[in-house]
Amino acid sequence: MSSPDLSREAANALKQNTARLSIISNAFLVVLKLIVGFAVGSVSIISEAIHSAMDLLAAVIAFFSVRKSSEPPDASHAFGHGKFEDFSGMIEALLIFIAAGIIIWEAARKLLGEGGPELSEDLLVIGIAVMAVSAILNYFVSRRLMAVARQTESIALESDAWHLRTDVYTSAGVTLGLVLIRVTGVTSIDAIVAIGVAVVIIRAAYDLTRRSVADLIDTSLPASDENRIKEIICEHASEYAGFHGLKTRRSGPDVFIDFHLVMPGNISVEQSHDLADHLESDLRLEFPRSTVTIHVEPCREGAGGCRRCDRFCTYFPKK
Repeated sequence: MSSPDLSREAANALKQNTARLSIISNAFLVVLKLIVGFAVGSVSIISEAIHSAMDLLAAVIAFFSVRKSSEPPDASHAFGHGKFEDFSGMIEALLIFIAAGIIIWEAARKLLGEGGPELSEDLLVIGIAVMAVSAILNYFVSRRLMAVARQTESIALESDAWHLRTDVYTSAGVTLGLVLIRVTGVTSIDAIVAIGVAVVIIRAAYDLTRRSVADLIDTSLPASDENRIKEIICEHASEYAGFHGLKTRRSGPDVFIDFHLVMPGNISVEQSHDLADHLESDLRLEFPRSTVTIHVEPCREGAGGCRRCDRFCTYFPKK
């Protein structure tokens, strides 16, 4: 859940600045890996350059998506622009699948002796150093991206963070492969490691696609979040007769919560309105970027029979 201490404006500025950091680091690594990859003749380093190029494109998409999602609701988008981040995640996943296909194709050709640059074992040390630098840089940038993503509930930045985290693992794998080539002289290890890189990033693409699709088709929030919503509502169980019809969904960093609140028949409209406002405020403390819709309806069982939720709320004791 996003930090309640951050205003919407501060969160949006933080997301955009962090996305810029990802763009800068990825651009640097793409150029460095391409130069060294072709100089060394390593298909695994070149595959990592392709991976970083896709990460760069993903970082650019993430930057524009978080900027667009920060725009307030308008006449054409009454529920805001949060789904731009979900679309960003889908596009980034597609780019990863494409990158993986290119890597596997080039590695297979190299294994079959049909193409690819000749590996220069004399320059392997440079390749090892570059991949180590890549792993270290991506580790710190991905940590920063993930921290901000969790702080601001940004799936676009979280997607970008996972991209770079897979880069850390694949860069470490390529580094190990180059070391093994240096020690054993078996150059086919280079292509095998490149295929391993592709498999890892395909898994990342699958996870990212699943997350993005879940938000795009309005899948409910995780059970832990829905239980927390019920806990908050149950903290006021003595003031209402019951609640039902809880519906939740996510749109990028925005959360939508909808439920029916059953009030005793002897409660005034003003009292019902005040309780609804109170519940909305409490829910927004826990879910800062939430839109809460409460439909108030009268209990039709009489004052003595309007405590249907008491038994339910015993499962969620007050804190």
